[in-house]
Amino acid sequence: MSQSTAILATPRLPKDRDGPVFAEPWQAQAFALTVKLHEAGHFTWAEWVEYLSREIAAPDPADAADAETTYYLQWLAALEKLSAAKGLASSAEISARKGEWRAAYEDTPFGQPVVRGDHHDDHDHGHGPHEH
Repeated sequence: MSQSTAILATPRLPKDRDGPVFAEPWQAQAFALTVKLHEAGHFTWAEWVEYLSREIAAPDPADAADAETTYYLQWLAALEKLSAAKGLASSAEISARKGEWRAAYEDTPFGQPVVRGDHHDDHDHGHGPHEH
């Protein structure tokens, strides 16, 4: 089975004839991050499916508005647990980062992109100086 076939066979993955579908950008980002971590050799796709299947079997998240949102919340929970299990990030680091993003989201005016407060200091992206 090819990698793309294995990915498309992921349990309950929302998809159409062209591949996975996403209702919101964060869903696509979570999907892409998972695929990239797999491609980098951090876990096998079978391991990923095992973690995701456990989340799907658990009770649905209370804050999910619809089936697709529920699925991707389960996807995120599985990714967080697998990342911690593989030592990619500790549960404390994941929790702290989630808190940072929640605070950034809550502080962002409607219609503006959400960025964490330290966004400009954590990478070199080569598109000129920032005004501070």
